[in-house]
Amino acid sequence: MFGKATRSRPQTVSGAGAAGADWSPFRRIEDAAGAYFLHADIALDAIGGVLGHRRVRGFTLERVVDLTEAGTSVWQEAAVCDGRRLILWHSEELADEKAPGGTVLDSSVQVLPLDSIGHVGMRTLVGRDELGRRIDRGVYVVLATAMPHELSAVAADPDSPLPVTSAKFRPEAFRFSKSLDDGGPGQIARLIDFGRLLGRLVPS
Repeated sequence: MFGKATRSRPQTVSGAGAAGADWSPFRRIEDAAGAYFLHADIALDAIGGVLGHRRVRGFTLERVVDLTEAGTSVWQEAAVCDGRRLILWHSEELADEKAPGGTVLDSSVQVLPLDSIGHVGMRTLVGRDELGRRIDRGVYVVLATAMPHELSAVAADPDSPLPVTSAKFRPEAFRFSKSLDDGGPGQIARLIDFGRLLGRLVPS
């Protein structure tokens, strides 16, 4: 969850075309979430409960809609920085035969102190338009912490005379991306701004 490459595919939902307008013109997260998310009220309640009275310094939003044989599936997430913390919200709808409508919303929030982030990386795809002017065609931001996400044993070399085994450590990482096809130039610019903000604020 929260932008990880290992995130699971969302479950089937109904009405997945009710939102999804471009959020990049909106500077307030309340306005951006209202235009973009299917469940803006739930997202803002979860984020606001952690944010309190602190000011939002920057944010990025993601909404992935897939059409499958089972119907429409949606994934929603927000990453919000208040200057000292990274607040991550994620949601997906899960099937529940006992619930009215047959689904429940799994809403999750995670808070990371910025001093727990040990690496901020950003890769930008830069091109030219028909007039030769620079255009950002995509951006990829990765945040890595010192917290272990995966620790797996590595077997000793059977040809080695020493019975030595080792462990492979994989840090917790969060990934965010935008492209001309996924988000457009406005959201690319906003994610670049968000990545630069984190790069300035993460303690060295």
